[in-house]
Amino acid sequence: MEVDEAILETLQPSRFLSFAIPNPNPTLNPSLASPLIRIAVLDSPIQPSSPLIPSVAAMIVPKHRESDWIFSTESGHLQLLLSSPNIQRLILIGQEQQPIINGSSSSSIYRRWIDPDSLNNLEISLKPLVIALSPKSYFHNENLEVPFLCYEDNIVCSLVLEKCIGNFVGEMLVEDVEIEGSDQSREFRRRLRFKRMPNLVQTEIRIVPNKVSCLDSVDIGSSSIEFSPDLGVLVHAYLVPMVASLALIGSCIEKHVESGLRPKALCLGVGGGALVGFLQTQLDFEVVGVEVDEEVLRVARKYFGLEDGDLVRVQVRDGMEFMDRLAHGDVVGNIVPQFDVIMVDLDSDDPRNGVSAPPIEFFRRDVLLAARSVLRESGIFVINVIPQSRSFYEKLIHEFREVFPELYEINVGNVENFVLIAAKALPCSSSSSDSENKFLTKLRLAISGAYMDSINRIGDASN
Repeated sequence: MEVDEAILETLQPSRFLSFAIPNPNPTLNPSLASPLIRIAVLDSPIQPSSPLIPSVAAMIVPKHRESDWIFSTESGHLQLLLSSPNIQRLILIGQEQQPIINGSSSSSIYRRWIDPDSLNNLEISLKPLVIALSPKSYFHNENLEVPFLCYEDNIVCSLVLEKCIGNFVGEMLVEDVEIEGSDQSREFRRRLRFKRMPNLVQTEIRIVPNKVSCLDSVDIGSSSIEFSPDLGVLVHAYLVPMVASLALIGSCIEKHVESGLRPKALCLGVGGGALVGFLQTQLDFEVVGVEVDEEVLRVARKYFGLEDGDLVRVQVRDGMEFMDRLAHGDVVGNIVPQFDVIMVDLDSDDPRNGVSAPPIEFFRRDVLLAARSVLRESGIFVINVIPQSRSFYEKLIHEFREVFPELYEINVGNVENFVLIAAKALPCSSSSSDSENKFLTKLRLAISGAYMDSINRIGDASN
């Protein structure tokens, strides 16, 4: 693709350009040694209201991650830009992706390589190119420096296991990764990501190598090493607080169990099935999972250990439509409503406003009324929330309060997520202590007590 340099002299909201040019210094640095280099330029959809000098930045794509959707797609590029406050143009520079040969491509194993001195020399050599790709107005006041941003995550090594396409979610991939352990130990994970929102990990589980006595010998991508899912632990930051919300109704669940009733959960958004599997295997719930895309469920069964059975039933349906049908008395898959908990793990499918959850449809009163009607009187409605803004979160709380008299929240502590809990009534009390409540004891052991004591009631704004 030939690009007229003149069009880059001004900012144009949401303009995205991607093209390849000959590498001016192919022998200078192994991180950028391909004959061609790919340039991608994105102007922010959010432009400053005042005519200030625009903020421009560049980023070098990590070697062997050139085909990663985070760096190779417009949606991934947009998320990188939106995560860099006040940047109006973000320029990505990386090796040109290798062409697919004979209809297939071998997945490269990414291994993190950091050499600060070498990277600094590369940035210096790319300075003239970056200046040429910047808008003219950036150089007012004789500013000739364009900062380079460094992409940082906790991945040490990664390998894509499969890419496939779902009818609803579109392209997705499964990858095994090694991440930095908090105590210098080696940690292996399996992840599910969607191309429409590549920077967001949809599902993440811990995996353990089979028949290995020493982790030092384990290598991602080795043909002699196989990994198995570990369903006994939740590693996604917000899933533990979602499960911790059950502490609110622990006394009620204990009474149901004592009377011979198994607790029931409805999970809207199955993904890889980490939450569904944990509720069943660790807390002995009967779980109904609802997932809109059959291909996602195939991937969950093949790679993430999801197993259907008497205690885990999965429906291929739209979650909100499913709740509505149950609320109106329809028989759906021989499923009887009256759940102890509904857990929602659904994100917006529109990347233009950044990562957000839940979908805007959950603001609708009919959706909330349907959820209320399929809960037991002691039941709770639990939602993972990634608010676009404070006003988004406040509006969500307002709409929920119109239907549910009791609201609680848990701050996940990662800046992004909150867990919102809506209850039909005040939590039921118990004459026994928490230490005598078998369910609460099991819950505390399953999640190490994390977040159970961090549930805060949201006061009525009118008070």
